[in-house]
Amino acid sequence: MMEATDIFRILSYLLAILTAAAYAYQLLYLLLPLVLRKRDSVDAAPKRYAILIAARNEERVLPHLLNSIAAQNYPAEYIRTFVVADNCTDLTAQAARDHGATVFTRFNTRRVGKGYALNFLLEQIDRTEGLDQFDAFLVFDADNLLDANYIKQINTLCAAGYSAFCGYRNTKNYGSNWLSAGYSLWYIHESAHLNRSRMALGTTCAVSGTGFGFTRELLRETGGWNFFTLTEDIEFTAWCAARGICIGYCDDAVVYDEQPTSFRVSVRQRTRWIQGGLQVSLRYASRLLKGILGGGRTGWACFETATLTVWGYGLGTLSFACTALSAGLSGGWQALAWTLIASLVGSYFSLLAMGALTLAMEWRQIRAETGQKLRSVLTFPLFLYTYIPIAATAIFRKFEWKPIEHTCAISHAQLLD
Repeated sequence: MMEATDIFRILSYLLAILTAAAYAYQLLYLLLPLVLRKRDSVDAAPKRYAILIAARNEERVLPHLLNSIAAQNYPAEYIRTFVVADNCTDLTAQAARDHGATVFTRFNTRRVGKGYALNFLLEQIDRTEGLDQFDAFLVFDADNLLDANYIKQINTLCAAGYSAFCGYRNTKNYGSNWLSAGYSLWYIHESAHLNRSRMALGTTCAVSGTGFGFTRELLRETGGWNFFTLTEDIEFTAWCAARGICIGYCDDAVVYDEQPTSFRVSVRQRTRWIQGGLQVSLRYASRLLKGILGGGRTGWACFETATLTVWGYGLGTLSFACTALSAGLSGGWQALAWTLIASLVGSYFSLLAMGALTLAMEWRQIRAETGQKLRSVLTFPLFLYTYIPIAATAIFRKFEWKPIEHTCAISHAQLLD
């Protein structure tokens, strides 16, 4: 009869193999961009875009976004900008009007969050202008800045037949401190490695918070913007994966946004992300499983999406717990301690290597001083480690959406200077 030690040892081996198999594609995504050739930019006939901005008390930063939209290397007559001033107590609405945007105000303290604000904005556009006036819609946060060719480059994806699309997510305040650098390096990794590789392999990419869009036809298919979880971007990505909709990505469509510099604010934000990820995981579990069993590109997209939700992270956590328990049962607390230390050191240098590779590949894209860039690689693993206590406590906190204050009020020209 097998003892508990043997059972946990075998279980830990099986779970470790399963976890490694589930995430092996991440290594491919990390290395593939090293051999990819940059695609030549292709001009496409201009399509009509409605830009959607949900803003809450953003009078300081919103004008800079609107100025970067006005400076687009794209026919101005094909762009309309709409802002929903959502539960604002400042002059956000007036600032938006002063910079040429069409503004709608919303006051609803019961249905709070970006998803509700975007749905309201689209309803108002449909009521006053008609959604048929536009071929596609682009979503930005009020703190964003756009590269001058953003819409021109995104238009190539829309013209190529993609019904959802996203660009390269960069950062305004990379060098502010270790937190902003940690966020920034992760988002750049998502763009430069994950989405770049997905695009090359012909699978669906992932939307990441801001700087994404969708066609009018896809909006009809969704029945409006009906993504109301705490992480509407993850929900939209999961919905697309389950429906077999391929999200396109463009390296040259660069959007900059602001990252938190306060640890308290960061904890609040990432708690919401983890809670929202849990909502999406539970809501889309059956649809993702059905997609996986169906196979093909939809099956792969659903599998990848599942690994990036609570199901994948739960598998990794369970694997680590079984390994630690097996070590403790077989060798006592000393073996357990050495297992924990080895895991910590090994993961630190693995994450360090990932951050260093990202930094080396995207060095010119990052707006920060040399010392700030180099230090960010050392602190990048520490930033990711802070997710552990946040995740452990997130499910015990109240599920709610709270705005993040933005203070980095700089223009696109100042950023590039």
